[in-house]
This record gives sequence, structure tokens and C-alpha cells, in this order.
Amino acid sequence: MRYIIIGAGAVGGTLGGRLAGAGHEVVLVARGTQYAALTERGLQLRVPDGEFTYRLPTVDGPGALGELRPDDVLVLAVKTQDSEDALATWGPAPVSGGGTAAERLPLVCAQNGVESQRLALRRFRRVYGVCVWLPSTFVEPGVVSAAGSPLTGILHLGRYPHGTDETARLIAADLEKAHFEAPVTPDVTRWQYAKLLGNLVNAIEAVAGVVLGNDEALALYARVRAEGERVLSAAGIPHATEEEQRTARGDKVELVALAGENAVRGGGSSWQSLTRGTGTIEADYLNGEITLLGRLHNVPTPLNTLLQNLANTFARERKPAGSLPVSDLVRLADEAETTSQSLTQPAQAPHAAGE
Repeated sequence: MRYIIIGAGAVGGTLGGRLAGAGHEVVLVARGTQYAALTERGLQLRVPDGEFTYRLPTVDGPGALGELRPDDVLVLAVKTQDSEDALATWGPAPVSGGGTAAERLPLVCAQNGVESQRLALRRFRRVYGVCVWLPSTFVEPGVVSAAGSPLTGILHLGRYPHGTDETARLIAADLEKAHFEAPVTPDVTRWQYAKLLGNLVNAIEAVAGVVLGNDEALALYARVRAEGERVLSAAGIPHATEEEQRTARGDKVELVALAGENAVRGGGSSWQSLTRGTGTIEADYLNGEITLLGRLHNVPTPLNTLLQNLANTFARERKPAGSLPVSDLVRLADEAETTSQSLTQPAQAPHAAGE
């Protein structure tokens, strides 16, 4: 199978580089400075076993490839806010022998959150979800790093909305030859919602900086996560437990120091978006997913709504990542909860005259 990686950033670049290193045919899809760097200098992948440069075919859309092949696998690795444009672009692409990509090819959503696969299923017949546990960083145009060892990442994979098939098993086998563990599971969304709860910390990290080792930030995340768990419970959405995740991960993906880089990553995907000044951030599909479900199921979500709005403001106004003091963020969170409680408390009946 040929893998077409739509969005060759941190996750997509790592997937493409590792698959190419394992001998698989890979095409990268990128735009702007990333497209220019990849076409001029190739993809540089920094991993614990070395630095590798892969000169892979790179395109900015399906037109450059002509007809797609029946054995192509489309891997969607853009940020969720960019998914609709990518799906609209690649869905109508013709496939050799007749039909379109949306009708004939598997589309693998290797992204945070759960919204992209919903969007994809409106257009594509064969959609696969991935729970992406892959610590990676966009270093600069053309350069990505992934510090996980001995495995680069763990990628639970399955059909969306549920089930497995031979294509999923073939993709998983290719990934497992490329420094990943790829369990095939019929309930991939259960793992994705567990990852979503973990990703609720992304907005805290993006606006207020490092969370690990900061007691105030960790305590705030515990409150944000508890709010998310209440919402998933009210919605009847199951998710893998923290113990299941710890057991699945074990010590398979430990961060190590790479040449010229710190073993501790500067920040996750949302932090990287602010640092790069992209002007967008994925908070609407992480904290915003909890906000949406809370509104659908009548569960207040003051903390996740606050973080969603703050992250969007930071991205829109291109504020520096981590520039809001944690103490100020906690104060805003306290105020948001207090306001929410006052709005949801039932009104007191007026006293009768003489009482």
C-alpha cells in the first residue's frame, strides 16, 4: 500500500518518515513553508536512533498525483480545524479504474479529538479512527522530532464508528514494522475519548505554560478533567480507564534526549500552534467537545468553556504561549465556576406578605 500523508507536520511527518524508513511508499502533502522545505531539502526526522533525511514525493494537493491508486491509504494528519478543507479537496480525487477517493479508498484519521472522523464519514465510505499517542514536535519547516523510545508511539486503530477489518490489520502490520505499536480494536472511540480527557490539559499548557511539576496547574487540570468525566458519563460515552492506559503504555514510549534538544518537550500540539503563530488552535475540538456534550446533556462546563475561549483568543490575537500566569488562570476558573453555579441554582420563591 502507498501512504499519502495529508498534513506532514509533527504527527504526519513522523508517521511518514517512520513508514518510509521501514520501506513503505509514502507521499507527503503540505503547504506553504513546509511544502517548500520538504521539496527542497526533504523531510528531516530526529528520533532516538538517529537523524534521517527522507526525500519523498511531496505535493500540495491531489492534482499533482493524477489518478490515485486503488491501493492508496489516505492518512489525515492535519489539525481538526483544517479537516473540512482537506476532506473536500481529497474526497473527489479520481482513482484509477473508476470512482473517487471518497468512494473507494480508506481514510485514516490520525488526529486528536473525535470530530474529524465524524466529518469524514459524511464524505468517505471507509473511515478509520486512530487514538494517537505519539509525542512529536514540529521543530522548523522540514524538520520534526519524536523522542519516544523504544517505540515511537502507540496507535490504537479501528473502523469508525466501530469494528475492524483486513485493511485495519494490514495498516497496523505496516505501522508495527515502523517503530509503532498499533493494536487493532473494534471500539477505537473508547480509547479516543480517554485521550480526549488527557488532551483537556492542552489549553492550560498553551495559555499558562508548563503543567508538570506545577501544583496549581495540576490541581486545575484535575478539576477540568473531572468536569469532562461528568459530561461523558451523562452522555453515556465509555472511555478507557487511566489504569487501562497505563497498562497499555507501560514503559514502551519513554522520552529521551535528542541531539540538540531537551528530553522534556517544550509543549504539546496546542502549545506548538501558539508558538508557531498559526492563528488557529484545536481547542474547539478538545475542550470544545466537552462544552458541546455538556450543552447537549445539560451539564455545566464552565472550566472547559473558559479554556476553549482563552485558547481561541490567544491564537486569534497571536499571544505568546504560556503568557498567562497560572494564578490568574486559576482565579478566572474560580470565577467561572461561581458564575455558573449562580446561574444554575433554582430561583427562591418570594415570601408572602407578613411572613
